Amino acid sequence: MKTTKNRWLIALSAVGIHISIGSVYAWSNFTAPLKNMFGWSDSEVALTFSIAILFLGLSAAFLGHFVEKYGPRKAGLLAAIFFGIGITGSGLAVDFGSKYMLYVCYGALGGIGLGVGYIAPVSTLVKWFPDRRGLATGLAIMGFGFAAAISSPIMNSLIETVGVANTFYILGVSYFAIMTLSSLYLEKPAEGWLPEGFQAKIESGKAKPTLELSQLMANEAVKTKRFWYLWLMLFINVTCGIAILAVAKPLAMESIGIDMTAAAALVGAIGIFNGLGRIGWASLSDYIGRPNTYTAFFVLQIVMFFFLPQVSIQWLFMAMLIVVYTCYGGGFSSIPAYIGDMFGTKQLGAIHGYILTAWAAAGLVGPLFAAWIKDTTGSYAGSLTFFSGLFVVALVISILIRFDINRLKAENAGKVGHSKEAV
Repeated sequence: MKTTKNRWLIALSAVGIHISIGSVYAWSNFTAPLKNMFGWSDSEVALTFSIAILFLGLSAAFLGHFVEKYGPRKAGLLAAIFFGIGITGSGLAVDFGSKYMLYVCYGALGGIGLGVGYIAPVSTLVKWFPDRRGLATGLAIMGFGFAAAISSPIMNSLIETVGVANTFYILGVSYFAIMTLSSLYLEKPAEGWLPEGFQAKIESGKAKPTLELSQLMANEAVKTKRFWYLWLMLFINVTCGIAILAVAKPLAMESIGIDMTAAAALVGAIGIFNGLGRIGWASLSDYIGRPNTYTAFFVLQIVMFFFLPQVSIQWLFMAMLIVVYTCYGGGFSSIPAYIGDMFGTKQLGAIHGYILTAWAAAGLVGPLFAAWIKDTTGSYAGSLTFFSGLFVVALVISILIRFDINRLKAENAGKVGHSKEAV
């Protein structure tokens, strides 16, 4: 008889993969060294990161079906190969002094590893934790959020001691090893598997059955209104959040007059609360429901973005930014569980991949828009007010999706009623 794997070790393996690929958020550590070595401009260096995020979204969309067909272990190994080669190849790009080679290695190859590595463990965790979907996805995606805080000091130390190229070589080999070992433990649960005692709790009324309003294939899901509702909600949440993330340091200096050191410390705190928001909001969503969670995101951020330009009290400004970033991180971690609720787990990885194209689009739109507002008005205040308006649109969408949810619940209740009559 086949032994069932420990689902908490599955979760730990997912964290291992996400901590590795999440190091992309620490890319800024390479900005100054690359500019000093080759005389590249800020935009030339930043383009590497933009390409990586673009390929993350594209590969998640196009390889989501690969994850479903071949399983999380092979998908994780594929991610390890692409990400490992991409980071190691970036060392060669530095040795050759080629920014185009860097774009291909770190941006394209590394980005493909990012996309596959992001969705492979998450879709598996949802199936292992039918009783706590939010907590499970929050754990893995929390790793992605915290990765920059973990990898940033390591990167800085390596760059200072062994140089930029050798740093890429060391990181590439290390990430490949961690991701490979983590992937080897990944596995889908058996069909119909439930945690021990979960069925008894459902029958006694101590636990609610897993909410699955439908079981759709990925290509069926994209034809529904609720798919596009989810896509738009994630797009707006990420667009506004990533735009402020890109300019958090100068925004704080401009708005509340703090010095560069204090602004840098604030950026670090934002990173921590970004990670905490991923586990916190996703876990809370298991109790209050995914629709209420997303509505809460948007109500909070309408207020925060509207009043941020008027706030001059340092502690209040910082507190408001921290709330924004818990919502930013929570949006990422809650979406896989929301997908499971809406479309089932049959092709959750593929559907998640399609929805992550919203991240790729937002990664391009958000920072560019914030920079454009700054260039044309001389201040970031205008973009914050605009983003507050965008969150009003997101709030309306979070209400509209409830009509679809209620309709599906009524249809499912009708089917249950008919089946009882037939018996």
